[in-house]
Amino acid sequence: MTTAIPIDLGNRIHLIDGIDLGISERTGTYVIQEENITLIETCASSSIPHILKGLDSLQIDLMEVKYIIVTHVHLDHAGGAGLLMEKCPNAKLVVHPRGARHMIDPSRLIQGAKAVYGPQFDSLFKPILPVPEERVMIKDDNETLQISANCELLFLDTPGHANHHFSIYDPISNGIFIGDTLGVQHKQIEEFGFKLYLPATSPNQFDPDKTLQSLERIKNLGVERIYFGHFSVAENVQEVYSQIQHWLPIYVKTGEDVYREGKSVDELVKRLLEKISIVLDKYNVPKNHVIYKILQMDLQVFSMGLLDYFSKKEKSEVK
Repeated sequence: MTTAIPIDLGNRIHLIDGIDLGISERTGTYVIQEENITLIETCASSSIPHILKGLDSLQIDLMEVKYIIVTHVHLDHAGGAGLLMEKCPNAKLVVHPRGARHMIDPSRLIQGAKAVYGPQFDSLFKPILPVPEERVMIKDDNETLQISANCELLFLDTPGHANHHFSIYDPISNGIFIGDTLGVQHKQIEEFGFKLYLPATSPNQFDPDKTLQSLERIKNLGVERIYFGHFSVAENVQEVYSQIQHWLPIYVKTGEDVYREGKSVDELVKRLLEKISIVLDKYNVPKNHVIYKILQMDLQVFSMGLLDYFSKKEKSEVK
């Protein structure tokens, strides 16, 4: 099994690549090496062997892991939580108030994911194990978690991608772990000399207005680093804000057009991919590059979220 060596991001933070779907630089788990060892994101269950190998290479005993934090309960971020909690018997799972019940009883989470991923669900996400209620810790907006004498993490409610989503501010690095709130950093194409940040508009709680409100809240913190669930850290924070503010209206407008025309998810994927390809072509990214495989997968889910948003919006306007 191929396992990447944990990436040292400085400021006592490492990133373990979960090799999600067999693809590197897609989804990862952050390790904060403080007095109380803290992990952020568990990825899906298939990533747990990679995470365990990464922790071993960092010489971290699983008994020492004190906190496992998930930014939200979508399965590519929290699906492996139950399995990892079994391996880390002294850890508490830290989760958003709206997500806690889904970690304790993941049945509805599984049902919702099956509706999105269909027959691929088992191969992508099984097993999904419940977390004992007594090991779940809820953090509400503006609450903190002391992970050492010198470090207190701050939790901020940041909806837009999902209502069960918080972001975690780390004062030592002056950075914030944003899960999917500010979208996806596509590391795979940086070799071509540019950065690409795209929105994450998954079903079924995507809301563009809340996304922009969360972006402004994060922006006002004056952070120097943004830690993405997908994938790694960005230090050019203004570029992140700028690109998400550029692409989000494009996603929404294209989604609205396809919805009004009564067209399918596949049509929306096609139109969004055409728009993104203009940028990729500008930097001579070849059509057989892995980024196209990633975008095809991501846009399938993100297009579902966009069409779901307009369906709900139309129903609420009728009322």
